[in-house]
Amino acid sequence: MEKAAAIAGGALASAAVLIAVLLAAGPAPAADMQGAVMVPQAEMPGGAGAADGARQGPSQDLAMSVAAKAAGEADGAGSGGDAAVAAPAAAEYAAPDGTMPLTEIFERVEEGTVRVQVLRPPSTLSTASGVGSGIVFDQRGNIVTNAHVVDGASRIVVTFLDGRSYNADVVGADLFTDIAVIRVDAGAGGGSGGGSGSRLTPLRLGDSSNLRVGEPIAAIGNPFGLSGSMTAGIVSQLGRLLPAHGSFQIPDIIQTDAAINPGNSGGPLLNMRGEVVGINTAIRSDTGEFTGVGFAIPSQTVAKIVPVLIRDGQYRHPWIGVSGTDIDPDTAAALGLDDTRGFMVITVVEGSPADEAGLRGSSGTVAIPVPGGEEGGEEEDERPAGGDIITAVDGSDVRRISDILVHLQRAKSVGDELVVDILRDGRTTSLVVVLGERPASGEVAPE
Repeated sequence: MEKAAAIAGGALASAAVLIAVLLAAGPAPAADMQGAVMVPQAEMPGGAGAADGARQGPSQDLAMSVAAKAAGEADGAGSGGDAAVAAPAAAEYAAPDGTMPLTEIFERVEEGTVRVQVLRPPSTLSTASGVGSGIVFDQRGNIVTNAHVVDGASRIVVTFLDGRSYNADVVGADLFTDIAVIRVDAGAGGGSGGGSGSRLTPLRLGDSSNLRVGEPIAAIGNPFGLSGSMTAGIVSQLGRLLPAHGSFQIPDIIQTDAAINPGNSGGPLLNMRGEVVGINTAIRSDTGEFTGVGFAIPSQTVAKIVPVLIRDGQYRHPWIGVSGTDIDPDTAAALGLDDTRGFMVITVVEGSPADEAGLRGSSGTVAIPVPGGEEGGEEEDERPAGGDIITAVDGSDVRRISDILVHLQRAKSVGDELVVDILRDGRTTSLVVVLGERPASGEVAPE
């Protein structure tokens, strides 16, 4: 049984998930699939395959992205709660109906996709230098990339389509979603390439919740340092879990077969209307190169996290404070359950929101017969039992842990109430959990 455990509103990786391979830009996310080695797509040491010469190409100004507008509104919102910077509905700024050919998509977005070169002190454990990608978020110089691209950087240089380069500063980073915001001063005369005029062409955010499996998409970035490279494919699956900082996982991840390689991290994943529906972040690979499975952070997550990073420099994630496992057929049979849906609580963190709400963890074990004993007999696998089984949150059914994590990511903030339906001792009841702030990774140790 593949185990999924949640702590602090995130999920613990299964013991069967293999280690992440580190590239130049630092710590890497892994995947929710057993037997996979996950590679963060930053770049080879030293940025192998130096940037191409400056390319001139046609471009069109894109409408302000949903989250960029929200960030603009945030400037006037003061230091209020997260609701003050919540992005308006993506439909309000939706692109015209109809898709475009890949050639036109590239021409529309190439000026808003940048090269991010990172230098690190020689004393750090991560690779000293590397190259990733980024997208122009707004006309104030904010650029979105991956947190692992800029983690530990002593110097960040952003290069635009025409070859102009600018030093960048980190505005904010969230390791729990692998999102970072950096900022450049790209006003008149601000770059190393001379001339005048702003280089800032913000890309439009689309609504990743509208994506469907099989839908065509495209990725742009700097694979192996080859600037402005475009690949295409389809949405392979939605709602993946991608282990990130410490023991936590990023929910709602987009899986794609569009070629993503070292250097693509932080670049845009685009729908056929030229809208950014994801930020490329990792691949499944045993070699460090693309093997047909790539992953991107959904634009819904970007729209929620980035305005807060711009305003506060950090994002406070909601926290429940439980760990546990999904219900599988063997466990359901042993417990006398009619359904395999639900998430069983094994451990409740002392003093956590779950603890204060009265959620209960495992109080014993149950024996699961396992074929393959001596002379064709059966062995027994002891598994935790007796904990509350979460069947719904805020009225939405819970099939597995990812349903809880996606709901927290999309709809909840610190301080919100979460109505949790549970099955306890054969009876269904509801509890109200007041969500706390997720502790830093390592402050809550799994049992």
